[in-house]
Amino acid sequence: MSGEKVAVSSGPSSGSVDVVKGINGLDKVVLRDPRGSSAEVYLYGAHVTSWKNDHGEEMLFVSSKAIFKPPKPIRGGIPICFPQFSNLGPLEAHGFARNKFWSIDNNPPPLQTNTSSKTFVDLILKPSEEDTRVWPHSYEYRLRVAVGPAGELSLTSRVRNTNADGKPFSFTFAYHTYFSVSDISEVRVEGLETLDYLDNLQSRARFTEQGDALTFESEVDKIYLSTPSKIAILDHEKKRTFVVRKEGLPDAVVWNPWDKRAKAISDFGDEEYKYMLCVEAAAIEKPITLKPGEEWRGRLELSAVPSSYCSGQLDPQKVLHGI
Repeated sequence: MSGEKVAVSSGPSSGSVDVVKGINGLDKVVLRDPRGSSAEVYLYGAHVTSWKNDHGEEMLFVSSKAIFKPPKPIRGGIPICFPQFSNLGPLEAHGFARNKFWSIDNNPPPLQTNTSSKTFVDLILKPSEEDTRVWPHSYEYRLRVAVGPAGELSLTSRVRNTNADGKPFSFTFAYHTYFSVSDISEVRVEGLETLDYLDNLQSRARFTEQGDALTFESEVDKIYLSTPSKIAILDHEKKRTFVVRKEGLPDAVVWNPWDKRAKAISDFGDEEYKYMLCVEAAAIEKPITLKPGEEWRGRLELSAVPSSYCSGQLDPQKVLHGI
């Protein structure tokens, strides 16, 4: 299924970027790196719904019950929470960016990145009249989605205050990433130990993480504060480690609904909690404030690397510290 070509960096190894029809006729952009990795992003929500490695293995979880029908947000992949995370403010939960139609930006301002990826698309969201009634600010939100030569997926957000009235605005934010895992009980997260977190299951009371790694045996919904720039998600069964690298995003959310909550979510399968884990790069505790003309940038890079066993455990230190 071929479609419209999108402007992209030229060169013999630049990969391909195509706009095609997705589920329910919604437009999506398909990015393919020459080495075989790929990503798909819907213009509805600027929502990444697929990220595959060079073997064609899907790295992201999308619910079999996901509703690809506006104004319902898509369950899974990487929803964008903007300009509000969860119910931390007056807007609908997670804000409105994830259920708006974005446009392809064929002439974005220059973006300096530390990646050599030439396979990317730039999307842009500007406020509609409807948006300004609920959030009375003028802004430009630019998002670049790229697949890199080593199969990595990166999302770079740039939010600029374009208010003409001289007023600043503040927002909270998250890349609500759903990772595909073999079995949630076989997964551990490294890099968040000893940190403070807000427990959303206990009215956002503040605690300090005690374990040497996060493992999962019940519902989890925590906002970790002042987190490192690198977090590892180890999937024992698949012998695979996801590496989450982030810039401009000091917090991290970890969420799995477990069985009872899963049954209560209409667009989520009863047993699907076993096969997903959300680890979200975020800016929540301290809202980002922009004066007119100022721009914020938040970047997420995801990679998946083989991991080996060490004394019966996967060895995350090589991943987290580059040993």
